[in-house]
Amino acid sequence: MAKLIKLNEELSDFLWGIPMIVVLLFGGIYLLYKSEFWVFRNFIYIFKNTFGRLVKDSSSDENSISPFQAVSTALAGTIGAGNIVGVATAISFGGPGAIFWMWVAALVCMTTKMVEVTMALATRERDEMGNYIGGPMYYISKGAGSKFLAKLFSFFAFIAIIGTGALVQANSMSESINNITGLSLPLIGVLIVIFMLLVVVGGIKRIGSFAEKVVPFMSIFYVLGCLVILFANANLIIPAFKRIVVGAFTTSSAVGGFAGTTMLMSLRWGLARGIFSNEAGLGTAPMAHATSHTDHPVRQGMWGSIEVFVSSMIICTMTALVIITSGLWVDPNLNGASLTANAFSKTIPLGKYLVSLALILFAFTTAVSWCYYGQRCVKYLTGSTKLESLFKYLYIGCCFVGSIGGLKFAWNVADTANALMVIPNIIALIMMANTFKKLLKDFDKYKDNEKKGDYNWTFENKWKAYFNN
Repeated sequence: MAKLIKLNEELSDFLWGIPMIVVLLFGGIYLLYKSEFWVFRNFIYIFKNTFGRLVKDSSSDENSISPFQAVSTALAGTIGAGNIVGVATAISFGGPGAIFWMWVAALVCMTTKMVEVTMALATRERDEMGNYIGGPMYYISKGAGSKFLAKLFSFFAFIAIIGTGALVQANSMSESINNITGLSLPLIGVLIVIFMLLVVVGGIKRIGSFAEKVVPFMSIFYVLGCLVILFANANLIIPAFKRIVVGAFTTSSAVGGFAGTTMLMSLRWGLARGIFSNEAGLGTAPMAHATSHTDHPVRQGMWGSIEVFVSSMIICTMTALVIITSGLWVDPNLNGASLTANAFSKTIPLGKYLVSLALILFAFTTAVSWCYYGQRCVKYLTGSTKLESLFKYLYIGCCFVGSIGGLKFAWNVADTANALMVIPNIIALIMMANTFKKLLKDFDKYKDNEKKGDYNWTFENKWKAYFNN
């Protein structure tokens, strides 16, 4: 077992190093090029037609959820420990310069996630109840024409979802609650199970309703805490940005008591943690987006690009500035959540509790969303509605195991599976780049004639015309 654990750790470190950076970054750059930089050329339009249409796009029907509920569910799975722990880890090992490369990853991955979400909408299907379902397994099978890659993605995703979604998130919640309240881990585990049951048993519509209420609150709550600290340290913000930019290209040791870093280390940790924080290329969020009530695949795809912007460019940047302005990033004894908590506490007396509360909320919403993703994978792998329904109870049971610290080896296996599920997903996205370009041109025509109201996308049939040509 010791050899197996060591082998898996080495494989995980390897995959999440240069190989994953190459696959995700250069795959993203290729999609950016093939789309003719559509996201950047239309960024103002995207912003106006996502957050600017919250009321207009709040509609749903009995077989779908609203676009905002879909993006809230996806953000619930995206905004998590990566925005608090991942940023701190990137700075600890890559220096402030790692944040610059995190920005680069986000700007590239805005297009990657838009492609994922758009293709998930274009190829979605209806289940036995008439509800919309979709995701990478469907666009890999239909768009890329490979059922093998689709099954491979679903298998690795299933493993990753159990580990990353249930075990890790539940453990993060239980430890944070234990630190605040002193409650025993088993009791906390029971409470987590109860709250998970209340949300996930109601299916995607209840998850979407829960997410649209909690995600905006927890994001605003955390950002406001960051703003209070940055206001108090306003004179340190410009020097912090300077450290980020200069540190991204330096090859000398970092300043202060920090152990030292190189440009390669900044690049490696910034890109890796950036990708981890926004989940672009991972293939999970498109499963939630595919259930959305929308008039065109590209319209929901725009929400995918904004999702990356909010997660990485806003929330991760806020966390980074708080850490860098605190000066504690040079302390070799601080890392991960402890670094972020101490950075908050330096300015806000109860800052560590704010971080703990944010971690609890972020972890719970991530666990809820990933339960739905797991159900989609089980349904695709087995074709059984019964097993799909039973999965959520297995998943909730794993949440209890994770809350008391069990199966830590499974966490490492899940990290490896996370990397392995990226590979078939990115291959499929690259193969569908021309199809995505056709959909963009189709949407551009619709966008110009939008006020006339003379457009109607029929999801069940129209996608075939694009994939077959």
